[in-house]
Amino acid sequence: LLAYLVRRLLENGANTSFVSASADPDVPVADLLKRPQAVIGQAEAARHPKLPLPVDIYGSQRRNSMGIELGHEASLKGLLREMERASLPSPHGGGKGAEPDKLFASATAAFPAWNATPVTTRAACLNRMADRLEAERGRFLALLQSEAFKTLDDAVAELREAVDFCRYYAAEARKHFAASGVLLPGPTGEENRLRLKGRGVFVCISPWNFPLAIFLGQVAAALAAGNAVIAKPAEQTPLIAIEAVKLLHASGVPTDVLQIAVGDGRIGAALVAHPRVAGVCFTGSTEVARLINRALAAKDGPIVPLIAETGGINAMIVDGTALPEQVTDDVVMSAFRSAGQRCSALRLLCVEEHVADKIIEMIVGAAQELKVGDPADLSVQVGPVIDAEAKARLDAHIAVMKKEAKLHFAGKAPAEGTFVAPHVFEIGWVSDLKEEVFGPILHVVRWRAGDRNRGLHAVLDAVAATGFGLTGGLHTRIDETIREVEARSPAGNLYVNRNMIGAVVGTQPFGGSGLSGTGPKAGGPHYLMRFATEQVVSINTAAAGGNASLVAMGEE
Repeated sequence: LLAYLVRRLLENGANTSFVSASADPDVPVADLLKRPQAVIGQAEAARHPKLPLPVDIYGSQRRNSMGIELGHEASLKGLLREMERASLPSPHGGGKGAEPDKLFASATAAFPAWNATPVTTRAACLNRMADRLEAERGRFLALLQSEAFKTLDDAVAELREAVDFCRYYAAEARKHFAASGVLLPGPTGEENRLRLKGRGVFVCISPWNFPLAIFLGQVAAALAAGNAVIAKPAEQTPLIAIEAVKLLHASGVPTDVLQIAVGDGRIGAALVAHPRVAGVCFTGSTEVARLINRALAAKDGPIVPLIAETGGINAMIVDGTALPEQVTDDVVMSAFRSAGQRCSALRLLCVEEHVADKIIEMIVGAAQELKVGDPADLSVQVGPVIDAEAKARLDAHIAVMKKEAKLHFAGKAPAEGTFVAPHVFEIGWVSDLKEEVFGPILHVVRWRAGDRNRGLHAVLDAVAATGFGLTGGLHTRIDETIREVEARSPAGNLYVNRNMIGAVVGTQPFGGSGLSGTGPKAGGPHYLMRFATEQVVSINTAAAGGNASLVAMGEE
């Protein structure tokens, strides 16, 4: 309640508050008794003119994606009706398969015209795509549930992220890819301009855990920068990608500029190894990213960029000043939402020893309330993992942990299907967790303030020693601790006194370093640059008579 108390003190202590005015003898009683309706006037005037509505929070740059209040009965029923009426594609939805030479020949031929297309036209295609996604939300939400096993709230969040990616990269492209380029400073008598252009044919390889948002984020960025694209979705979720590509084509992207190749990892490997590839954008495991990196390095021809976002042993540090209730909420959401199948999900909770027992007890109590089952059931918080292979891997890890660690909680899950219940294990130290465990399994360690070997510095060093640097969390009320962790943490995204998942496009650009990726961050201001090549054009204007602007320049 402390945070609430401080907020109320700030509000009531303001000079404009009723509490402040009522204590001021110079304020007439008649003013205090004035009806609010008389001050506001019409209901339309009740909103402060300087406070934007949610759809307008990004100003003139772009429109925010539309959300839905799932707690509002009419809105929820309307959304469910849209999903029930949606026409879904068959499991054999098509898409071009393993013919890399044909795909590259077509895309290479289409690249120059697309690259020369005005950036405003390319951006308009992405904005139309965003509008179409929102208009057809029922169909895509139903697909996210049926093919990717998303709960409804996760599906809605992913659809919004996909919409935001399209609008954000459209806005960034208009800002940086104008044909006029950027005029650089220099001596009179010459003109120097820097322009950004597409690189060629990009291969975009996306994962199954965000089959719409990450797929579209990669593709939209590559297209916005002027590249042709061959998109390779995860083999577990091809239909979502196929339908997204169809919608992009309907939004104005030429069919030969954007093509899709469905299938297993062998197709992705063949695309990466092709001599005409101009760049690769990949989201997935660190192991596969290494294979792609080696394949690109071994290939003759141009040196091309790899934009990779991989996994992480994501740690949250909690000290004794943290609010236990807030920690509990944030841990449960970060570790178990989406069945722990987010690259940003919490894997390792590091709790100061003297509060550990209480916090672990609260986390276990909250986890016991989670329902595991069919994600189409609105009462379910944890759906299945993606496939039998993922379940087998997680089950094997749980079996090892039951022998080597202390079990605090083992949830219950349906016997049929690929369900893995939430688990909480206590391990000896950070270094005991050797790799990312991609599921609803939380590992807990204790640390002691002031202890050289098991204190905060030791925790930070051990987390950094894992080599991963994706997401990190911190719960504390000490500003000095926040500054110290911020300075020492390798995490690309550090979340303080909140959960660690759900990065928002343009607000929390996402991505890590080390074993967690190459950067730049998706949904951030530097992302499009990696998809582009730079060109500087220097013109000797003196050859045409000199700098005419000097003649017209005034003296004041």
